[in-house]
Amino acid sequence: MLKQYLLTPGPVPVPPQVALKEALPIVHHRTDEFVSIYKDISEGLKYVFQTKNEVYTLACSGTGTMEMAIVNLLSPNDEIVVASCGNFGERWIEIAQSYGIKVVSVSVEWGEVVSPLQIEKTLKENPNIKAVFTTFVETSTGVVNDIKSIGKIVANTNAVFVVDAISGIVGQEFKTDLWKVDVAVSASQKGFMLPPGLAFITFSQKAKEMVKMSKLPKFYFDIKKYKKFYLKNQTPFTPPVTLIVALQEAIKLIKAKKLESFWSDCKLFSKATRKGMQALELKLFAKVPCEVVTAAVVPKDLGEKIVEILRKKYGVFIAGGQGKLKGQIIRFAHMGYISKADLLAGFACLEMALSELDTKNIEKGKAVAAVQEELYRD
Repeated sequence: MLKQYLLTPGPVPVPPQVALKEALPIVHHRTDEFVSIYKDISEGLKYVFQTKNEVYTLACSGTGTMEMAIVNLLSPNDEIVVASCGNFGERWIEIAQSYGIKVVSVSVEWGEVVSPLQIEKTLKENPNIKAVFTTFVETSTGVVNDIKSIGKIVANTNAVFVVDAISGIVGQEFKTDLWKVDVAVSASQKGFMLPPGLAFITFSQKAKEMVKMSKLPKFYFDIKKYKKFYLKNQTPFTPPVTLIVALQEAIKLIKAKKLESFWSDCKLFSKATRKGMQALELKLFAKVPCEVVTAAVVPKDLGEKIVEILRKKYGVFIAGGQGKLKGQIIRFAHMGYISKADLLAGFACLEMALSELDTKNIEKGKAVAAVQEELYRD
């Protein structure tokens, strides 16, 4: 039986004390006990998002809250800007176009970052733009965008700024209010250290004013329903109670350790991972690497084979490339409940997988030593 090492950019490992909460007897969601739990997580989520506004919890994937942002802000034939640098940036376009929204695309090559100046130029050229959508951490490429700079630009217009922060929140510094983000979305299976199944969304006052004018169809994702029940510390529809109980424990751990410590750990782990990849002579894919996942270029068409060998032979789970990058890169995560020991084990096995594929003359222990050296600078 293989012991598993989960080094994928979602889902990530779940701390035992969080997982055990899901084994407790289930509570009914229309009771005082649940109200107390929901009130606690709602306040905790404000801390995690670094916002004074309400953060709503939904039973869906992160994509669900992406759709929720679009249907609650916009009306048919509205124009938006989507600044995309990877697979998940493209998802904003797909969702918007499915509702008949006109998209002005500011796309860059995968591996590059979104240009704040290009967004500024596009907004000046298109005065009717209602919203700017982009991604904080683009996990398909390992890139991080300059949300703070973009937020300043969008704040000086009538448009709202919407950010997919699904992968970045908790793992990398993100300050919703201070960076003038009007709508931020996230999900449970990454920095929150939970199984998949919950997603989160918050709206600024500027965004709330736009919600009042939205005419797109919606039912399950109608934020007005969630706001009505939020005031009673409830949800409008039956929630995944066990996940919410586990979320309460996860937020407790995050608050005890403090966000700054999570940010610091991920920064250290990202530096160590980059050093490990470079020791294996694997080129880093992202021009501006994020701190929650590292993408590295591998010999042509070997990406899926590397992922498969690691999973089947060593119990190490990493991710391959998505879309047009399939087979060309590997993605190695270092967020949430991933430890120094996990990184070292992952790189030891990666060395063996590459040796087995005869990609190059791998010097055994070189990558592990590079990771160790960086980790113990701390």
